[in-house]
Amino acid sequence: MTTPHGDPFGALPPDAAADARAVAAELAAALGPAGRLGVAFSGGVDSAALLAVAARALGRDRVVALLGVSPSLASDERAIAHRVAAEAGASLVEVETREGEVPAYRANDADRCYHCKNELFTRISGEAVAEQALDAVAYGENADDAVAPDRPGARAASEHRVLRPLAAAGLGKGRVRALARAFGLSVADKPAAPCLASRIPHGQEVTPAKLRQIEDAERALRVLGFSDCRVRHHGSVARLEVPAGELGRFGDEAVRAEALRAIRAAGFSYVAVDLAGLQSGAFTLQVMGRASGGTGGRPEAGRRG
Repeated sequence: MTTPHGDPFGALPPDAAADARAVAAELAAALGPAGRLGVAFSGGVDSAALLAVAARALGRDRVVALLGVSPSLASDERAIAHRVAAEAGASLVEVETREGEVPAYRANDADRCYHCKNELFTRISGEAVAEQALDAVAYGENADDAVAPDRPGARAASEHRVLRPLAAAGLGKGRVRALARAFGLSVADKPAAPCLASRIPHGQEVTPAKLRQIEDAERALRVLGFSDCRVRHHGSVARLEVPAGELGRFGDEAVRAEALRAIRAAGFSYVAVDLAGLQSGAFTLQVMGRASGGTGGRPEAGRRG
């Protein structure tokens, strides 16, 4: 795919340029010569790389980033999304989602992500598509995501006919990160940042108050310099997950005291540190493991939940 000024990916390293052209070809096949695309956007590396390809391949006037905003989106992540959309070269439109009004979402069974994504894509289809004159919507599922066992939200994408250009072009997470680096996106090496509701055990209700507690506690840990974290909500107990290599920082009296103070201020009575470190899909994979006879979450594997 070319523009009047030549190949939009010609300045990229050869491997990244080839991957960008493959994604662009998927978009061209779906949209045709004049289609307008909305990208369901989180500010993470996958949707950012997709947005950057689309903006260059189609032109900035034919692409818009669509950010779902609700209490489950941390305010820090919201700010990052706005910044990264600008880096990718596209405008951003916020779409208010109301998954908190969906009983099945609040019930927080293992398919919570489905109900969240279904709400997002329903709002996009019902509001943004008409307001933004969109011909198609895409999201940042990559080829590794497509074969992962713990992504019920993908079903909602299929039901709403949302495009998956990264996965269709065969790009796994490593190649997506390399593509983001080639575009100079600041989130190229950013760990995954699942929604705040993923910190609440399945079967326990998702509420705005719990989401605020989690957001405040995780912000406190980031201020203390932890590179990544999860604060699992167990009622009055906050269970802290940080990368295994950073667990030793809690041995510093000043760090320990400030973490304890801030997390209690967020509304928790007790604070525990999980010696397993940061775990991916800690709650969803436990449910799936019980159903299949397997085990629970994986330490730092994929960093999805």
